[in-house]
Amino acid sequence: MAEEQIGRLAVKAPPFWPEEPELWFAQIEGQFTLGGITQDATKYSYVVSHIETRYAREIRDIITQPPANGKYEAVKKALIQRLTATQEQRIRQLIEHEELGDRKPSQFLRHLRTLADANVPDELLRTLWLGRLPTQIQVILATRTEDRLEDIAEQADRIAEVTSRATVAATTATTSTPSTSSSAWEDQIKLLTQQVAKLTQQVKEQRSRSRSQSRNRASRNRSQSRSRDRTDTDDGLCFYHRRFGDKAKKCRQPCNYKQENKEGSR
Repeated sequence: MAEEQIGRLAVKAPPFWPEEPELWFAQIEGQFTLGGITQDATKYSYVVSHIETRYAREIRDIITQPPANGKYEAVKKALIQRLTATQEQRIRQLIEHEELGDRKPSQFLRHLRTLADANVPDELLRTLWLGRLPTQIQVILATRTEDRLEDIAEQADRIAEVTSRATVAATTATTSTPSTSSSAWEDQIKLLTQQVAKLTQQVKEQRSRSRSQSRNRASRNRSQSRSRDRTDTDDGLCFYHRRFGDKAKKCRQPCNYKQENKEGSR
């Protein structure tokens, strides 16, 4: 018992590593060996005391009700299984937000590897990667379950290239007719615009001529009126007496006709 007490004090375990619980247990077991610790209860107590509370919750059932025998192996197995599953879920959540975009399938695979860490199993990475590829590529690659992931990625690149060329060709053929129709429609709009502009100019010119004619008529009328007025006043006779003389039945004042007759009768 005294030897075990001395060994227990000599153990120097590294901080708990939740991302790699299996590796952490390998390190702690090396410390147990160096310290000569062999008792199941001692190893169990040592592990439980070095686990942070948030990770201890993952094995709450074992801590609160440990088995009568094999306590250390029970807590070790539970931590590795549960924390590894939690890590895979975290990685899955991280990667599932990533999209292929304009990258090649092989480029996308390397991108996921960078995000996921080198310790992620290829099987999990394969599932996540395939799930982000186009459906037609997934169908073709579904039969290559035993091949290396890098080889599958190369084939996915070739399939994506062929599919892309076919899509471009189909799109070009489909859009050629609409392009022609669009050009014809633009020509019609251009022609209509020119016609409207021409009509607008004609209306402006017509209005300008009408205003000019109106001004000319008004000018002639004013000239004639001034001419009659000047004629009426030059000899002192009104228009009627100057034209009809004694036979005039009207007189327009001022008029000197009557006055002249009176002077002549004297």
